[in-house]
Amino acid sequence: MPIVSKYKSDKVEKVIDEVIDVLEKHEAPLDLGLMVLGNAAANIINASLSPKQRQAVAEKFAKALVASVKSNDTSH
Repeated sequence: MPIVSKYKSDKVEKVIDEVIDVLEKHEAPLDLGLMVLGNAAANIINASLSPKQRQAVAEKFAKALVASVKSNDTSH
C-alpha cells in the first residue's frame, strides 16, 4: 500500500536535494552521511514529541526506511 503524504512531491524533493547538497559540500562519506541523517532524525523526534510518543514514531520511521530501501532495490 503506497504511503500518501500531506506534502507535495516537489517540496519533498527540494528539501532532499538541499540536504544532499550539504552532505556533498562537506564531502561526507557514506557512514558520516548516515550518522548525520540519523542524528538529525533523532533530534527532530526528541525535540518535537513527548517521551511517550518517541519510540513509536522512531519505530515507524525505521520501518518506513527499511520499506523504502527494499522498494528502491537497484542491486549493485
